[in-house]
Amino acid sequence: MRIAITGATGMVGTALSQSLGADGHEVVAISRRPVPGGTAWNPERHEISVDALHGLDAVVHLAGASIAGARWTTERKRELRDSRVATTRWFAAILADLAPPPAVLISASAVGIYGNRGDTVLDEAASLGNDFLGRLGVDWEAAADPARHAGIRVVHPRFGMILSTTGGALAKLLPPFRLGLGGPIGNGKQWVSWIVLADVVSAIRHAIATASLAGPVNFTTANPLRSTDFAHALGHALHRPAVIPLPAIALRLAFGELADATLLASQRVMPTQLEQSGYRMLHPGIAGALDSLLA
Repeated sequence: MRIAITGATGMVGTALSQSLGADGHEVVAISRRPVPGGTAWNPERHEISVDALHGLDAVVHLAGASIAGARWTTERKRELRDSRVATTRWFAAILADLAPPPAVLISASAVGIYGNRGDTVLDEAASLGNDFLGRLGVDWEAAADPARHAGIRVVHPRFGMILSTTGGALAKLLPPFRLGLGGPIGNGKQWVSWIVLADVVSAIRHAIATASLAGPVNFTTANPLRSTDFAHALGHALHRPAVIPLPAIALRLAFGELADATLLASQRVMPTQLEQSGYRMLHPGIAGALDSLLA
């Protein structure tokens, strides 16, 4: 297959490109920093080589500014929206105009779309949040409508916390936990919905190949953990204590609204659509997942 990937130099894009390339697929990496065999783009200026998009079988759209990259000022929120909503709408319209268009578009989303939901079990049919991340997620997914209306099958992987030692939350947690300074975040009762990077790559490939999958698909394991249990599991995997809490007040002082919407929010998410489509997690349990990552 010939598959284009936006955000191809990010954590997920890099791993996915390597996996597809190893199996003989042609990967067109779309990135601000051109890579061999890829093409450059500038979404803000609506610049991309359309010629590089002809003959695509599938597109994986992962691009977007980091949610946790900086405190959420008004300007930062605008950047987060534009890098997701405006970019996706523009890119989806380009794909819709291709002749023929790709068969499938995997267009990223995230479990933040559900908002802070306490102990409520959330599958893809659950109601959505009305906070900043909830509204952003709704608009982000809707921005792919031009592709949908052109007959392209669109899948929205709603990513949970992606565990990898090369980036994301786990990579940031490892240094303090290795020093024995880790522990639960806030009161430790919030649910953490997680998935290992290897499962993200495998599940994206599954979504590309599974014609019955469309719309939102939760990319998490069926075993979310409370923050306290996640901290204890990580401490156990590292053979370190994990009892020093990170107080909510300190997080709010440091990160403002971002802290409540991400670090302190609770989402107990289930991968119903993935499971019903026949996907089986490579690493369904946290102990085995952490042991594999830290080996």
